[in-house]
Amino acid sequence: GHVCVARTPGRRRRRRIDTRARFVAHMSAALAFRASSSSSTANVASRKNPALGHRRGGARMSVVRASALGVSDTFAEVLKNNKRAFIPFICAGDPNLDATKKALKILDDAGADIIELGVPYSDPLADGPVIQASATRALNAGATMNKVIDLVREVSPTIKAPIVMFTYYNPIYQRGVEKFCADIAAAGAKGLLVPDIPLEETYEMSEIAAKHGLDLVLLSTPTTPVERAKKIAQATKGFVYLVSVTGVTGVQTNVATRVEQLVEELRSVTDKPIAVGFGVSKAEQAKQIVNWGADGVIVGSALVRALGEAATPEEGLAALKAKAEELRGGAQP
Repeated sequence: GHVCVARTPGRRRRRRIDTRARFVAHMSAALAFRASSSSSTANVASRKNPALGHRRGGARMSVVRASALGVSDTFAEVLKNNKRAFIPFICAGDPNLDATKKALKILDDAGADIIELGVPYSDPLADGPVIQASATRALNAGATMNKVIDLVREVSPTIKAPIVMFTYYNPIYQRGVEKFCADIAAAGAKGLLVPDIPLEETYEMSEIAAKHGLDLVLLSTPTTPVERAKKIAQATKGFVYLVSVTGVTGVQTNVATRVEQLVEELRSVTDKPIAVGFGVSKAEQAKQIVNWGADGVIVGSALVRALGEAATPEEGLAALKAKAEELRGGAQP
């Protein structure tokens, strides 16, 4: 069972503020250093190759990607500005890959801070019927790992939000962990989330991912013992993904009332950002999660349903835009 320590609301708020402050201060210093380093690097690159930053063949070449910030840096910026992260999820290839490209830009424009992009898989063990159906539609429409990576390569330079690839382990194993991480990093992905590998098997993958500039995000659940949750929080990169319900993904009428307690327990063992997902489908649910102390809100099934279950791709994109803007509005302090 979970170990709970009674705290007054005032002490709880101070703990949240203190831990966030330590994280933001640390990451702000890192951002300042990177900014100065990036500026110097860009200047050197421009001197060595004058074509950088100028027109080549009628197309403007950009020295720095739009989504240059990684997951950790993005979260630091969000918290520094006293905001909370909105992290939408969609499945690549549903209803088709062209719609996915447009959807990523819509989510970015709607205020997504980080975007989870699911790679369709035939046996999505952590997902409920909505995302299972989405993955099946995507596979039937011809989506493959290579096509998804090509899509990320095309879209990532055009959006601000860093992309976190969400995939089960088997496709990674088939490709090889080293090659997979190298390929998605080269395409512009900034993070990786693999829901079906236990903590004990994440350490090597996390090292390989980090070598390629990727944050491996780990999940904690309502049934995770406190000591194990502490190890997960120490090992995760970018943020802690707190699953709000027991079971699979899906739209829920009510968000589990234990979320506040779970956030508090995690907050007692880590100063990394905590984002809550699984079951969030309405603005008021997103707002409740923020009020319970979460640093970010993750939304999947509600957006997947809006996009993939519409009569046409155009109607789906319009519904996605409306739902994303609604949820973005709710995910605020």
